[in-house]
Amino acid sequence: MQGKSWQGVSVVELERASHTAVPALRTAFDGPFLLRAFLGGTGRANAVSSLDPAPDAGLPLRLDRIEAAYRRVGLPARFRSTPLDPPGLEEALLERGYRADEESRVMAGPLAAFAAPEEGLEMAEQPGEEWLSLIATAEHQTPARRAEKLQAAAMMLVPAAWVLLRTPDGRAAAAAQVAVDGRLVGFFDVAAAPEFRRQGMARRLLRGAAAWAQARGGLTGWLQVSAGNVPACALYEALGMREIYRYRYFLRAA
Repeated sequence: MQGKSWQGVSVVELERASHTAVPALRTAFDGPFLLRAFLGGTGRANAVSSLDPAPDAGLPLRLDRIEAAYRRVGLPARFRSTPLDPPGLEEALLERGYRADEESRVMAGPLAAFAAPEEGLEMAEQPGEEWLSLIATAEHQTPARRAEKLQAAAMMLVPAAWVLLRTPDGRAAAAAQVAVDGRLVGFFDVAAAPEFRRQGMARRLLRGAAAWAQARGGLTGWLQVSAGNVPACALYEALGMREIYRYRYFLRAA
């Protein structure tokens, strides 16, 4: 699955883009594994993942070192399992008492299929209170996740925006984050306010955000969504996005 791609967009490229778009305070490499740590909130910013699926003869000792590194910073070791895992990683984690979360889908598609200007779109350089409050209606926003989102804007090294879609009377109807990494455009935290769900607000927001990204050189949109979120998956497929691969987190059972 390493070579699986959509119009030349590979798993390796999308994994790298995910690390760029979701910054972490601390990073390190141990062989092919990238270790990332922040405040213990967002999964991607507080997990370790492989960037090379080649066999790893030193895997057992490497896992020991990785677990020790996370203990030193006071965080649980969390593994983000993708098609770039070395052989035997899942089995080794299960033997150590880890358990897998639900799968997520990584989807990608051409911005040209859905990008269009939208009225009522606000593009901010950092997340505001209204943006954070709307996102909190769609996810369990712990203090650590909220703090990470607030700090992320100053850590970004690619063009990014925190997007709100307002109704004509000024109410915030939908929100998302967008990051432009060369031709790749990542969409994160896509959410509609409860009173505006199933009214096409998320679709409108994504259309407008895609147009903003196109103006900055973006060509291909991509995102990550829970495999069990059927309405969201249907929306993204309707926009022309297709699944490239899946990932899941492994955490030790409590």
